[in-house]
Amino acid sequence: MPTDTRKPLAIVTGASTGIGYELAKCCAQNGFDLLVAADEAAINDAAADFRGLGAAVDAVEADLATPEGVDKLWAALGGRPVDALLANAGRGLGEGFLDQDFDAVRRVIDTNITGTLSLIQRAGRAMRMQGHGKILITGSIAGFIPGTYQAVYNASKAFLDSFSFALRHEVKDQGITVTCLMPGATETDFFERAGMEDTKIGQAKKDDPADVAKTGFDAMMRGDGDVVSGWHNKLQTAIASVTPAGMLARQHSAAAAPDSGKH
Repeated sequence: MPTDTRKPLAIVTGASTGIGYELAKCCAQNGFDLLVAADEAAINDAAADFRGLGAAVDAVEADLATPEGVDKLWAALGGRPVDALLANAGRGLGEGFLDQDFDAVRRVIDTNITGTLSLIQRAGRAMRMQGHGKILITGSIAGFIPGTYQAVYNASKAFLDSFSFALRHEVKDQGITVTCLMPGATETDFFERAGMEDTKIGQAKKDDPADVAKTGFDAMMRGDGDVVSGWHNKLQTAIASVTPAGMLARQHSAAAAPDSGKH
């Protein structure tokens, strides 16, 4: 029988830019082949970068907020074993909830929660059948804080943070590890896409996505349950855990309030 010399395969979502791009680079640099996805054509340029690092790469342009997008990504797998899923695709949204377009609200929920969970369940079932696998979920320290003027986004991350801890314990005896990466504000195009460039948090200094990704990748490889990137974010989560929710909501208002006169 010939020996299977294929490298382990990692799926990375939201891999065209930011933390997802850097997570895919970490995978390529550490012996993984890749199936990468994003909802923009830039994923093909990113895939070329990852191939330059020695990985075999398939790229899928798909909207993972839709069942069709998740189906398209899963079909591209072609039945190959999944050794790691880095579920990173996410979307933000600024402004007050009453001023948001509800289609945009649904898109945040369907990207951050519904599509992410659909993919995790498919990959997790495949990993259970093969007896091993690693799952990294990009949550956020935002999940610890009621997100005034970012209410739906922060709530979606609170969901993911909570879900990841629960799933980890459900699968701990099935050869699967689940790691939740909880970054703070990171220097990506997130704030531009969320319409938050005019906010204090949008204009403040942010973390390097390469540093955040390495922290998350290393934690996934170790099988850690969760990791907060950056000492200032660790401090913020520690403070948040003992601060009343109402006070946290007021503090977040100052950081995320839009300079639009709508509030």
